[in-house]
Amino acid sequence: MGSGATAQVGEPRVRPAEPGDASDVARLLALLGYPCERDEAFERIAVIAQDRRQHLLLAEVDGQACGLIALYTLYSLAHGAELARITALVVAPEHCRRGIGRLLLREVELLSRRHRVHRIEVASNARREGAHAFYRGCGYADGSLRFVKMLGD
Repeated sequence: MGSGATAQVGEPRVRPAEPGDASDVARLLALLGYPCERDEAFERIAVIAQDRRQHLLLAEVDGQACGLIALYTLYSLAHGAELARITALVVAPEHCRRGIGRLLLREVELLSRRHRVHRIEVASNARREGAHAFYRGCGYADGSLRFVKMLGD
């Protein structure tokens, strides 16, 4: 290759996370601001794998995990139908702006349609203006304001 050439990067693919992905899941969650150890990530993957209403997908490029998305489906009394909530979405900084976030969203949208879900919700911290713009650009509209109360100590 010449000095001005760039290395070819493989096509991203999305697949369900497995227990062996615990280190990658821990690393990606830390990038999102939710650090955990590999063993904690392993337990989280196991919990999700046992729950038919939850899904955890990893994006990979050339066999390396570069993003994840978690989805939870539930019945909404208010809507009288199943809905889905994205509970985590992160793409490693070195892979941003390559369509991986959009690919992850498309995958959970397809998964949701297969489960007869007609509405997907996602919450995003008020400070994450870039994420807000990303979601809007992917067809998500501003929704309800969310309130949080921490319980416990």
